[in-house]
Amino acid sequence: MALNDISFDLRRGEILGIIGPNGSGKTTLVNCITGFVKKDAGQALFKGRDISRMPVYKIADMGLLRTFQVMRPYYSLPAFKNLIIPLFSPRARRAGDSKYGDRDTMAVNLLEEVGFERDSFVPYKLASSLPTGYLKRIELARCLAMRPDVLIGDEVFSGLSAAEVSSMIPVIEKLQMQGITLIMIEHRLQALFRLADRVLVLNFGEKIAEGTPEVVMADAAVRKAYLGAERSSWD
Repeated sequence: MALNDISFDLRRGEILGIIGPNGSGKTTLVNCITGFVKKDAGQALFKGRDISRMPVYKIADMGLLRTFQVMRPYYSLPAFKNLIIPLFSPRARRAGDSKYGDRDTMAVNLLEEVGFERDSFVPYKLASSLPTGYLKRIELARCLAMRPDVLIGDEVFSGLSAAEVSSMIPVIEKLQMQGITLIMIEHRLQALFRLADRVLVLNFGEKIAEGTPEVVMADAAVRKAYLGAERSSWD
């Protein structure tokens, strides 16, 4: 059993962190919510509708978007061309946002929003030539192209250097300021705790704690899950 009786609410405008040891069910939970894995039981409700059996594309069209832990760019295309498909999606077209101009310009502007250098050649390089930090930003930008109400980031900080994480934090903060609600699965706890309003902790497919970062990390069950029964300090 990958997940067992997990229940939580997501509050509009917050950043909810989901943490837990490897194999605790974090990505499986997101896959169940977004339709990539079919649940054996339970419901996922979004905007008052049961999305449990909706296809992935309909869930995305409602404004619930997600990135992937293992990036999935079109490696043979330039970075900005990776955004053309979501920019042509029904949701993006309904938004009718013309402030960016044509779609190529919109794509470059969206990449700039997530940290690409606008006055450089980087947005025009093949995705296959870009390091992990830029590929993570492409994942975010593709979600933003569809104007998400909720954005789920699956280990956005994974594989990044400390400097890259520091530069990514303001990007996430800006998304929240723009009114996007975020769920973040992370192992980089120090960075996550700078951002999260609330944290949900999983272990062996079950929820073992929920609350503010300070409350969660003081919880004995969380300490045991991360540190083991014989350790009682994070030092």
